Amino acid sequence: MGTAQINQTRLANEGESAVMTSGPIIEARDVDYSLEVAGRPLHILRKVSLSVAPSEVVAIVGPSGSGKTSLLMLLAGLERATGGSVVVNGRELGGMGEDDLARFRRHTLGIVFQSFHLIPSLSALDNVGLALEIAEPDLTMAQVRDKAAAALAAVGLENRLDHRPSALSGGEQQRVGLARASVANPPLLLADEPTGNLDQKTGAIVVDLMFDLARRNKTAVVLITHDPSLADRADRVFTMTQGQLTETTAPMATQAAARPARKSVRK
Repeated sequence: MGTAQINQTRLANEGESAVMTSGPIIEARDVDYSLEVAGRPLHILRKVSLSVAPSEVVAIVGPSGSGKTSLLMLLAGLERATGGSVVVNGRELGGMGEDDLARFRRHTLGIVFQSFHLIPSLSALDNVGLALEIAEPDLTMAQVRDKAAAALAAVGLENRLDHRPSALSGGEQQRVGLARASVANPPLLLADEPTGNLDQKTGAIVVDLMFDLARRNKTAVVLITHDPSLADRADRVFTMTQGQLTETTAPMATQAAARPARKSVRK
């Protein structure tokens, strides 16, 4: 298992409800992120700034390899910025140790991955319940099961509680991932291409559920997507290009609709 997948599996099983601080839920300023490759720096993010208000939904679009997922990992505290500052829910992540970062994730984050990252040997109920046990260790097993079952019912899986991932469709697996990410009602949800492995119809169902849960729980969302129609539903849209982030004046689909049609030229 690669480092990125290990990090994603760690984060998938960490989540806990937290009291939101006043001010932005995310305040990243002049963030640089680079890696050393063959003795030379590889610049992935350059002077990235992003402010997200509580309950706000922000979409980030851009080509593959532009730095979108790297920014998400920085916001989750799984990677460290090499310059600038990253403040999430009032916590400056740069000065925190690994134990503090793990506690921060338990109290602050839910995350939905493109590839689901469910534990194959556990049922849907136990996948969600495990995240809740980690987040709220004082709950009784009966309370954990009841809350996990309610989270799965909220995404339409009340009849799939005892099914393992291998017995679920892709859309159902992603709904389990969404229930796991939201079961402890975190103030921030990070979604990395949540519909990337789903067909259009199934993806639309998952997106509707995600947005409904976010609005209902007043959860802020940072969403990475290649889908213009999905980005169009966010409160604000940003574009990542070669490690630089810029805010789009209007969602992508709205811009496309507003462009005048090209006139055909007969030869």
